[in-house]
Amino acid sequence: MEPRGWVKSSSSGNEDAPNCLEVADGESSLFLRESEAPSDVLTLTPQALAGLLGFLK
Repeated sequence: MEPRGWVKSSSSGNEDAPNCLEVADGESSLFLRESEAPSDVLTLTPQALAGLLGFLK
């Protein structure tokens, strides 16, 4: 399954602050990657991402 399109937060800044977490959606999964390492992709279900974010809060 391939990501449909990568999106980063508008608070990530511009060229002066290129480091950010990017997210993309797929048919039944979500994809996360670090902008500095775009080939390293974490694939999660929406439920797993919600659990991860809840844990990190």
